[in-house]
Amino acid sequence: PTMNPVWGYVCLLCFSFLSTAKGNLQLLSFQPGTLYQYRYSLDVQLDYTSTPSPRGAWLGAEGLVQLQRLWKDQGGEELLQVQIRDLKAQQKPEDRSGPPAEIALSQKTQAELQQPVFISWSSGKVKAFYGDETESILISNLKRGIVSLLQLQPHAGTVVEEDISGSCQVTYTMSNHSIMKMKDLLSCTKPNSRFTSTNKIFGVQWQPTSRSQYVVKDNLLQSVLAEESHVVSPALRSTTGIKISSRCQLQLVSPPMPTSAEVAGKSLEDVLAGTERQHQPLGMASLPFRRICTHCPSLRAYLKAFDSQKVKVDTSKAATMWRFQRFIQMLRSAKKRDVLQLLRRAPEEMLPFVVEAAVAAQSVASLAALSDFLDFGKEPKSLLEKFLYAAAFSPRPSGELLRLVLDKLDGKQLAPEVWETGIVAVGSLVGKLCQQKLCGLQEVERGVETILGGLRDAKEESEMVIYLLALGNAVLPETIPTILDYAEEGPTTVATVAISALRRFPAQHISDKVKRAMRRIFHEKRKSYEKTCRLAAAEVLLDNEPSPMDVINILLATKELETEMATFLLLKVRNSLHADHHPARKILKDIMRDPRINNYNFFSKAGISSSFSGPLTVTQDLLSTFGLDLLFLEGGFLRKSVSDFSLLGHGQRLRAVQVTIEAQGMESMLGENVLEGEEEPELMAGMSAVFFDVQLRPIVFFQGYTDLMAKVLLSGGEPTSVVKGNLLLMDHHQVIPLQSGLQVTFKLQGGLGLDISANMDVSIWEQELKTSINTRGSLTIDFQAELDAPFLQATLRSQMEAEASIHFDTMLRFSGSPVLMCLQLREEQVPYREIFTVSKSAGSQSITTRKGRQGTMPGREFALHRANSKVCNLLLTAEE
Repeated sequence: PTMNPVWGYVCLLCFSFLSTAKGNLQLLSFQPGTLYQYRYSLDVQLDYTSTPSPRGAWLGAEGLVQLQRLWKDQGGEELLQVQIRDLKAQQKPEDRSGPPAEIALSQKTQAELQQPVFISWSSGKVKAFYGDETESILISNLKRGIVSLLQLQPHAGTVVEEDISGSCQVTYTMSNHSIMKMKDLLSCTKPNSRFTSTNKIFGVQWQPTSRSQYVVKDNLLQSVLAEESHVVSPALRSTTGIKISSRCQLQLVSPPMPTSAEVAGKSLEDVLAGTERQHQPLGMASLPFRRICTHCPSLRAYLKAFDSQKVKVDTSKAATMWRFQRFIQMLRSAKKRDVLQLLRRAPEEMLPFVVEAAVAAQSVASLAALSDFLDFGKEPKSLLEKFLYAAAFSPRPSGELLRLVLDKLDGKQLAPEVWETGIVAVGSLVGKLCQQKLCGLQEVERGVETILGGLRDAKEESEMVIYLLALGNAVLPETIPTILDYAEEGPTTVATVAISALRRFPAQHISDKVKRAMRRIFHEKRKSYEKTCRLAAAEVLLDNEPSPMDVINILLATKELETEMATFLLLKVRNSLHADHHPARKILKDIMRDPRINNYNFFSKAGISSSFSGPLTVTQDLLSTFGLDLLFLEGGFLRKSVSDFSLLGHGQRLRAVQVTIEAQGMESMLGENVLEGEEEPELMAGMSAVFFDVQLRPIVFFQGYTDLMAKVLLSGGEPTSVVKGNLLLMDHHQVIPLQSGLQVTFKLQGGLGLDISANMDVSIWEQELKTSINTRGSLTIDFQAELDAPFLQATLRSQMEAEASIHFDTMLRFSGSPVLMCLQLREEQVPYREIFTVSKSAGSQSITTRKGRQGTMPGREFALHRANSKVCNLLLTAEE
């Protein structure tokens, strides 16, 4: 009576809070001797996101889920029995306008569905799951999905929970009698559930959502409604996507009914031992299910009907690429002896095709067969290069593949072409394995030491170049100091290649130390450098978050440079200013506001060198660009040309094709004097290429005057092959367990058949230089989703193919002044085809529907710039 009234209100609030907290902790406290029945329903729908396409697949199921408490210990942990009763499954007709048709369940399926499972539960959390490990995986997963619906917590917050999806981050919010649970499916960790290509452009986009609503009254779970959606599409072509909508629900259908008393037992293990079957502790996460393909051809069956006659393999045709992808599937499920038999029986014309498929398959059997079959001391150079390049272009290489390449290169006397290809392949494999967070593998450490050790011991410039190209493919930050040493102190050719390797690194790895070295090279602080080396150093500075002072100093330096160098560099700066994605664009815009820099005196250089870049095609997902750099000597002869086709999207840049053609020493041959202070360069012309971010070994057109005369006399012959073969670019496999316990598997395979050739024709008498790069290829994409349930299997499949041919020609006439040059970039018409397929199988009934479309995109010639068009009209008219 004497207590202050304020304290009374405080006590009342505390009592209210404690009562609420106590109620939350008792959430889902099932009573002994009581049977709880919930109506269970689920429906899953798969559909294409694009049109025209057939309707997808819809599956529904309804039944009863019975819960009862068998045992409880003093700490509050309970053992609950969960059992499914009277489950009925349905599917909708093709047009979805009629009533659903019931799916007949086999007696075995019905019996397995009704077998109970048990969970150890405490205060809303499922501590353990017990079931029969011999049970069908699909039925066991369905029960896991129901048990996962009982996984919740009675208070708000974010936690990591284990359920059907794996270990996931979930967030709870509370509202009256309702609990909302949001699951971040992108955070879920589940071992061995997926693999994908190292480059995001060749992967998939996955956009998932998951939310569950729980209604609780009087400490009793009234209902659960779980809804989720998934949109999955190839990153290269998001318009061809598949959407999954899934919904499952538990609803209390009647008041709890009395049943038998709790089971007597001192421990949970004693109670489980008394159940009808042996129930073992199982993981909550969905078990992987692999569908058995009854119609897929096996390699053994293929070998029985194998025809060893000559087979013409045209790598640029879509039909060849589809065959290539079928081969990969056969090889992935084949045994070593069958793969080895195929390699030994394949005719000479088909053997490169088989070797490329075996590398792409990357199964233990296929790699073991290749190890036995390939003899680097006997096989022709062309086949060994096919194997090494196939390894270098692998979309997701394994440590076993790198080990195979290293073993084949180790301690053998190899042809120079094979050795060079092998080293750049090792660099590519090391880089891709590190992208997969596998840098710690013993094979990766061995590969890095092979490159760095070889570079330390190299005596010839040609050897240093190859090892530096390999480091550029690897893109390992810890090798940057080594690359910098060769960039600053190496001979001209070596230094240029080292700086090119640095340009492969992302901006975050171009540190202040690297930029200081590039400044010393460009501004020649320690010694003089060849012009291509200085320009490469300037591009490193401009392309990697440059400081305003760097840009200003580069622009000021153009006053002192030769005309062609200055012209080239100023055009580079101007292109950066107009490229929306360029990192220096904002800084350049600010600098260009200063009239002391942005004036006629700076940008009126009269050289003929040029730098051009611009978009080719723009889609919803990707920006495709073409760039062309042409650097001329002061006498008007072409020193270096770089043509670049790149893809930008999903935060990454991919150099699809970059071809560099260099010529040096021509000016002295034509009677021109070398500038004072410069060495007379050796007469040489060659080419190097980057293909899908893999630097290939350089190719020499001619070296020395004698070699040049031989090439001139034989000009008009066969072009030099740069790349020719079949590559697997996209290789994605992902298992998505739905909250209901059903499973959807997404598979993406994309292949590219390519034939790139280049030719250089020099006419001393006509004083003309012609180069041509011809690219013919085909792209095939196979994207499919498989829904697997105990009573229905459905597959949605999208197949796309296209064939293209692109020609890039340059014509240079240096008989007069100024030098005349014409560039032509043209694309022939592109035929394409797309097929959508839906297949459903329930029991003995199967239905397949297809829709498709095809067409041809017209050919086109790209107008590069107005001045080029005028020169082309002049030169081409004169030729006619």
